[in-house]
Amino acid sequence: MVRLAVEILDPKEHERVLDPACGTGGFLVATLDYMLKKFCAEKGIDPHNEDHPDFPKVRARLKSFAENNVFGADFDQFLIRASQMNMVMAGDGRGHLYHINSLEFPNGHLSGVQQAKRDIRFGTIDVIMTNPPFGSDIPISEQQILEQYEFARTWEKDDEGHYRIINDPAKRQWKSSVSPEVLFIERCLQWLRWLKPGGRMGIVVPNGILGNPADEYIRQWILKNAWVLASIDLPIEAFIVEANVNILTSLLFLKKKTNEEIRAETLGETVEYPVFMAVAEKVGYDRRGNTLYKRGPDGEELTKVIEEPSQVIIDGRMTTRPRKRFAKEIDDDLPVIAEKYREFRQRYPEPGEL
Repeated sequence: MVRLAVEILDPKEHERVLDPACGTGGFLVATLDYMLKKFCAEKGIDPHNEDHPDFPKVRARLKSFAENNVFGADFDQFLIRASQMNMVMAGDGRGHLYHINSLEFPNGHLSGVQQAKRDIRFGTIDVIMTNPPFGSDIPISEQQILEQYEFARTWEKDDEGHYRIINDPAKRQWKSSVSPEVLFIERCLQWLRWLKPGGRMGIVVPNGILGNPADEYIRQWILKNAWVLASIDLPIEAFIVEANVNILTSLLFLKKKTNEEIRAETLGETVEYPVFMAVAEKVGYDRRGNTLYKRGPDGEELTKVIEEPSQVIIDGRMTTRPRKRFAKEIDDDLPVIAEKYREFRQRYPEPGEL
């Protein structure tokens, strides 16, 4: 799931990448791995061949990217330390990791707030990828946090079916609590760059946000403020093993609309565009965490040939040669979905770039 998000968002070397709920840094490490492969491909280098004479230059380039363009934040200081270690192992650079409450930012008392206010101001991030905490059992009820969000206001539907924030003093104008995953959608869009083309994001959300009638105002707000790039349904196995989360979720990919684009649509200049949608039925493992392998018509496990570098001694010198081996094929729909998305984008450019 993490690799799928990185491949769809396709971060560039000059872009600033943020995970505002980074945990142990899964999205950030996957981004570094993705960029390493991209840098190696440009040089015609196998990313596993560290003996190549140009590999140190690639590694230095990756370190520079990690130190200048990769940012993470989390409320848990222990997870920040774990993420720092994973970043060092993946890219030889710690990046910028902040101990903050992303939903409370730029306020708060945690140790990373002041530095984060200087480094990751709202409107300065190109790419966000995150799996925020979600669930009705951990609502956000602090008033100093809720007052930063439109989603914390109460909404009503007008006669034309459009939702709007209630501003009538005679009516209740603020909610007493909001689920964190709802606030994270708005917070991530606040962080994204608003200059054309707008920044883009991938976020894990419970399916209810995309389908529950009571959440229609959220969907309408999203459509007003962002282009929907893709929506990918994930199977329950995606999080049940590691996080013990027994909720159906989706990966939602958005691109922030510029103020001009929002204004044009308000004046009636509606733009129709296709949205990529997919359903992942398998992610390579079952509910117990056991690896799933592809099987043939008779139930036999399928294999494929893998070519990988191998160090051998020829004429007294160590050299790298390709070696072929057979490996079982993991039953995972996500790589296929990533490839289908690339094909989709070849036919349909991202909205906001036309």
